[in-house]
Amino acid sequence: MNTRHENRITYPILFGFFVMGFVDLVGIATNYIKEDFALSDTSANLIPMMVFLWFALFSIPTGVLMGKIGKKQTVIMALVVTSVAMLIPILSYSFMNLLFAFALLGIGNTILQVSLNPMLAGVVPAGKVAGTLTLGQFIKSISSFLGPIVAGAAATFWGNWKLTFVLYAAVSLLSTFWVYVVVPQDGRDEAQHAGFFSTLSLLADKKIGLLFLGILLIVGVDVGLNTALPHYLTVRADLPLSTAGLGSSLYFAFRTLGTFSGALLLVRTKPRSYLIVNMGIAVLAFLFLLFVQAPGGLFAAISILGFTCSSVFPILFSYALQQKPDRSNEISALMIMGVSGGALVTPVMGMVSDRLGVTAGLSLLLFCLLYLAALSMMLQEKNK
Repeated sequence: MNTRHENRITYPILFGFFVMGFVDLVGIATNYIKEDFALSDTSANLIPMMVFLWFALFSIPTGVLMGKIGKKQTVIMALVVTSVAMLIPILSYSFMNLLFAFALLGIGNTILQVSLNPMLAGVVPAGKVAGTLTLGQFIKSISSFLGPIVAGAAATFWGNWKLTFVLYAAVSLLSTFWVYVVVPQDGRDEAQHAGFFSTLSLLADKKIGLLFLGILLIVGVDVGLNTALPHYLTVRADLPLSTAGLGSSLYFAFRTLGTFSGALLLVRTKPRSYLIVNMGIAVLAFLFLLFVQAPGGLFAAISILGFTCSSVFPILFSYALQQKPDRSNEISALMIMGVSGGALVTPVMGMVSDRLGVTAGLSLLLFCLLYLAALSMMLQEKNK
């Protein structure tokens, strides 16, 4: 495949990662919806639950379906479901309809994450897979970052934050059309052995099992830091919550910067070497976070953690896909299922924090980072 033709196919696939970032609209949307309907915290928290529940339920079935109808048709299905989800609040703005809309958004996003990653990996040279998947994550991060800005602009300049759904529906439909017209139909040779139990059986492969656990833990680090940092900063540095809340924003800002840098560097650097350096720095930064008290030092450590953890997911995902290329659909489904499992880290942190304090709870993430550092060393045999 010549470079020009490869780029022509890659562009609409990468644009799909921008649509993938629409799922993070749930954060700012929950605040607006809570205000619009005067909801309690319990009722409002049903909205994000409606989004992320489906990663556990739909990942493997999507892999099975993708083996039967192909990656292109699965991606188009995901984009259509996302478009419909964005149209529902425009047509009828009620709490029950919003729950249904965000459930559809979660289902569409699960299908999209399972299918879009292997589709992208299949149209670029093997040596560029990690870098290109990292570029996709960078594009997704931009979309996630823009969500609150777009909603705020709609509320400020047009007096209606719900116009965000109009824009997102239009972009989703544009992405659907672009993929349909430009991306060629792929084969369906995996259908004969793709299944629920055959997908789970991949965990018996030691390398795939270790990579799955790695993805589960890096998502746990992201979720855990996002949840615990504001409270940790109020306790550790005696900061007001309004200032401590900047810790999470800083982490994700540097995470976005890190995915951009990773997309550039991983084209020229071996993923294993890049991962070893980043995890080594991340462990040191986390230790610094646990022992320093000065706000400046804490924010510096958080920034370094965001940067160094940014490319872990796409690197591990690319290694997993390359273990058994003939079963990429099942591997993709399994790895995305790990995204939902990563949230298991947070309840454990909460239980430890209640018993031993917030610093002890946060310290659990150090073990996650140490595992990822060890895993980066164990990937040595991959390129032999």
